[in-house]
Amino acid sequence: MGWSNWSGSVTAPVSVARPRDEGELAALVREAKKVRAVGAGHSFMPLCASDERIVSLADMTGMLTVAPDRKTARIPAGWSIRRLTAALWAQGLALANQGDVDPQSLAGAMATGTHGTGAALGSLATFARGFRLIGADGEARWCDAATNPDLYRAQRLSLGLFGIATEIECAVVPAFHLAERIEKRRWAEVRERYDELADRHRHIEFWIFPHADTVILKTLTPCDPCDPPASTTDIEETAFRRLLDVGAKLPFLTPFLQRLMMKTRFDGARRGPAHAIFPSDRTIRFEEMEYEVPRAAGLAALDAAIGWIGKGRLPVAFPFEYRTVAADDIWISPMNAGPVAAISMHQYAKMPWAGHFAGAEAIFRAHGGRPHWAKRHTLTRADVDALYPMAERYRMVRRAADPAGKFLNPHLEALFS
Repeated sequence: MGWSNWSGSVTAPVSVARPRDEGELAALVREAKKVRAVGAGHSFMPLCASDERIVSLADMTGMLTVAPDRKTARIPAGWSIRRLTAALWAQGLALANQGDVDPQSLAGAMATGTHGTGAALGSLATFARGFRLIGADGEARWCDAATNPDLYRAQRLSLGLFGIATEIECAVVPAFHLAERIEKRRWAEVRERYDELADRHRHIEFWIFPHADTVILKTLTPCDPCDPPASTTDIEETAFRRLLDVGAKLPFLTPFLQRLMMKTRFDGARRGPAHAIFPSDRTIRFEEMEYEVPRAAGLAALDAAIGWIGKGRLPVAFPFEYRTVAADDIWISPMNAGPVAAISMHQYAKMPWAGHFAGAEAIFRAHGGRPHWAKRHTLTRADVDALYPMAERYRMVRRAADPAGKFLNPHLEALFS
């Protein structure tokens, strides 16, 4: 019985070990020659793949502990964001931001720089204040800004290279409610006004089909307390799935099908607790590449990618997703050089994706982009060194924490050994 990621494109021929407590985990790590930790499998790159040992923390015991000042909480690292945010809500607390799905483990989301949208809000990794790690020797260590500071700085976006986190100290905020609004707008209008809209709304994003000229614009705005929403999703997927299946069989129809899709009514609104509004159901399987482009170049990069797809009438079936993320100071974060536009390119899992992603990746790289570590990319070691001035210091910390390379797999070894 093997392991597979969410999309089915990354597999491993080993079963997943599920320790029940830190002692069992420590023993597994101590005995292993190679080991990788896995969360919900939402990485499209082979970050978790291993031919030797994979561990999941989903069954481990643990509890949420809120600090007396209610500004941080100690959280079991293997908890899903869904479980965590429900537990925080019961305490009158929340995460300041989330992505648009919530089954990922907190540790996995932080380790890959996963983010939501909001010009003033960073990735989930920026919420980390400290980590309890099981190291390569099976021993537990704590790291934060004062204790083992270099390990902490590297661990904030770790790719699982420095140990297996069992507990994370995370910044939290008072619970809040959100009003969601979805509407169709002309692409030309959104392109012209996006910076104004992004500065006006706490959260904003849009989706645009490459063969259509209308975008689906989504905003989230803090609102007065209200009941949870009746719906658990922002956009109905049934009609979209039907069109995707037609396009998979007859890819030359993709441009027509997208224009047909955009004739569907998309206007909608929901209100509720933040943790119920941020995420939405995503049941259609896809493959994804995401590039974080300097915010000033983001719309031009998206326009160039759309133009390239349109000129070739390429059967890229999913829309692009466009979000904004604040700058941070994390060593190998794509946001560490300044605020970015996050451009996500998706393809239906039943359709070819590699060639289309390669063409768009060249465009995003030409506009100064750096990839999301968990989404499809083709970075080499030389690329990592060129894009990240702290890459070698990151490797030095990795070598000190794991001199035998226990937490490396072939993909990560090529970049960080």
